[in-house]
Amino acid sequence: MINWAAVPKTELHLHIEGAAPPDFIRMLAAEKNVDLSKIFNDDGSYVWKDFAEFLQTYEAACSVLQTPDDFRRLTEAVLDVSAAHGVIYTEMFLSPDFCGGGDLEAWKDYLAAMTVGAENGKAKHGIETRFISTCIRHFGPEKAVQTAKITALTAGGLLTGYGMGGEERHLHAADFSKSFEIAAEAGLGLTSHAGEICGAESVRETLDSLNVTRIGHGVRAIEDADLIARLVEEQIVLEVCPGSNIALNVYPTWGDHPIEKLRKAGVPVTVSTDDPPYFYTDMTREYRKLHETFGWGLADFQAINRTAMKAAFCDDKTRQRLMAKFE
Repeated sequence: MINWAAVPKTELHLHIEGAAPPDFIRMLAAEKNVDLSKIFNDDGSYVWKDFAEFLQTYEAACSVLQTPDDFRRLTEAVLDVSAAHGVIYTEMFLSPDFCGGGDLEAWKDYLAAMTVGAENGKAKHGIETRFISTCIRHFGPEKAVQTAKITALTAGGLLTGYGMGGEERHLHAADFSKSFEIAAEAGLGLTSHAGEICGAESVRETLDSLNVTRIGHGVRAIEDADLIARLVEEQIVLEVCPGSNIALNVYPTWGDHPIEKLRKAGVPVTVSTDDPPYFYTDMTREYRKLHETFGWGLADFQAINRTAMKAAFCDDKTRQRLMAKFE
């Protein structure tokens, strides 16, 4: 029987706040004398029944993340969990809007603190970390341009990517093209959430407008054969988060999830967890469920991880060193 936790893994789609372990948030709340008891189940996990309650719980948990040092500690706590599930390379989504309120100098402080956390995680576990700065779609295009400018001014080191998260149904991808142009000029890798809540057209609009090499989620591309052909031809990598999609009822069961169909069609797919403790998952569970549902074995996961490392927003030396782990 395979010990899935011990299998080396690459993760490209992980929101740092959404990956906050419940124990860590409870500890931080106790230190700050904040009562967050209502957002936890009796077993200590996060409480939510529908998307609205998920957002409420998420916001409440994030309310105790207030200082750069809180985010340093959060980074270390997240990497402790990732490393325990075999992750050797991870990319985390961060946002200047949440880390410093969009102020450049404050963002520098938060980024420096999270970089220390990542370096501590590497020293402790050997895990490599890179950061993806994100604009928030429902904050609008003007705010996105500000976020891109802040990101461009601080690009380098562990900050190697730029993306967009938030409410996918808000406006059009083209409305955010300027912010992605700014990030591209700074040499950052580009990705954007699309094709999760909205359908295949969301993915197409994103490809047409933002010049991304990766799509966050993107699973609803399966609804359009022409789009699938385009993804294969252009080798656009999908950051697929099956457990997240099922928890949020994008698909009812693992058997209904299209990751296997996408892969068989030749679409480059990867596996990530999104906001793992909220969706009661982790990388070990994702691998185990994909093995149980689709029969994926070690060779399949090695191929998935090679795809992820090729698409990773990191330097070639790091890429080649870690790629050897998946041969």
